Amino acid sequence: MVNKLTTLAEALEDIDDNAGIMIGGFGGSGAPIELIHALIDRFRATGHPRNLTVINNNAGNGSVGIAAMIWAGMVGKIICSFPRSSNADAFNTAYRSGDITLDLVPQGTLAERIRAGGAGIPAFYTPTSAGTELANGKPTAVFDGKTYVQERSLKADFALVKAHQGDSAGNLTYRMAARNFAPLMAMAAKTTIVQVGNLLPVGAIDPQAVVTPGLFVDRIVAVPDPQQEEFLVREGAVY
Repeated sequence: MVNKLTTLAEALEDIDDNAGIMIGGFGGSGAPIELIHALIDRFRATGHPRNLTVINNNAGNGSVGIAAMIWAGMVGKIICSFPRSSNADAFNTAYRSGDITLDLVPQGTLAERIRAGGAGIPAFYTPTSAGTELANGKPTAVFDGKTYVQERSLKADFALVKAHQGDSAGNLTYRMAARNFAPLMAMAAKTTIVQVGNLLPVGAIDPQAVVTPGLFVDRIVAVPDPQQEEFLVREGAVY
């Protein structure tokens, strides 16, 4: 059995310029703050990676996590469903200055595009966005008298994921809302990197409780006391 345990720096060392990165989120429950900040550390030390395409539910909050990546100038494009959160100054500033582009996707469609990417489904039809600007340029079809819009699946070079429990083989469980996007992203990326709050021996997790099997995980980093994004934002933290 392959031991996938590594360090924060080693886990991220092959993320290149122009890479597509899925980052788990849905608030602090799923935001892998330590992985994100370690990637920012590498950018500040080497100038790389830059011009990243980030896929997340939102465009970051305050001056930590994804927002700190945007402030640092690492992100060229963001694909998300909720770019205008209560403290999205980093995205707002970069978007207005033309330094970042946005692909706005309805939240359910975003989740399904990622799920489809992991399942090997190239495209699907959904009624969401039919008749709106978000459907412009996309094929449509009528099923049972209702218009549906064709959406393409999403894949990425890397996924950065936060899990509640995991073992060295990469079997994972999640806590509450973290289960929204993280399991889908783990399946849709070429390389999945996970920070785990509780690292357990192989066999300690009930197989029936495993949400993401180790098959989909490439690297594991133990982060026993992870920071919560919402607490950092509330405290005015700047990374």
